[in-house]
Amino acid sequence: MALHHQLPIYKLAYDLLSVTTDITRNIPRDFKRLIGEKVREECVEILVLIFRANVARNKTPHIEDLLERLQVVELLLRLSKDKRFISTKQYARAIEITDGIGRQATGWKRHAAAAPAV
Repeated sequence: MALHHQLPIYKLAYDLLSVTTDITRNIPRDFKRLIGEKVREECVEILVLIFRANVARNKTPHIEDLLERLQVVELLLRLSKDKRFISTKQYARAIEITDGIGRQATGWKRHAAAAPAV
């Protein structure tokens, strides 16, 4: 079993945290806490869920939670773009990362479900 911080999905999730930290910096004060802080919290929770899934025997529940939180991040980023709090370029970069995380998490979930029970 690889260390969680060496996994490609962990590296992408960390990149997402870094990108969202940068792009939420310029959100208007009225929405910074509501949207910006929530996006960062969800990104941190995604990293925690990657760790939990990596060490768990039954990975599926953690990966499902991860995918749900990823949807929340995508929703908040889309709202930020629609309200013009972030640029289309910033949104595109963040969504590119979330897509990569989603693909890897889905593959990991499929692999975990197919693995024989130990």
